Amino acid sequence: MVIPSLERINELSKKAKTEGLTEAEKEEQLRLRKEYLRLFRGSVNEILLNSTIVDPKGDDVTPEKLRAKQSELGKNKNH
Repeated sequence: MVIPSLERINELSKKAKTEGLTEAEKEEQLRLRKEYLRLFRGSVNEILLNSTIVDPKGDDVTPEKLRAKQSELGKNKNH
């Protein structure tokens, strides 16, 4: 998996603000941003799907919707 370079995304953003981008650069910028967001959202989802929410008393208060998704994914990994 290739992670889009934040350095390149930032370069294109700065160039867009100062001198403008060519059509090819605009397409590259859009592609890099979309891929970066896809990977970022995936990592956030992965963190949430591996989390348990505990209240100050120590009780598990993980929302049922999250538990159901965790259970669903757990079953899929075993098959």
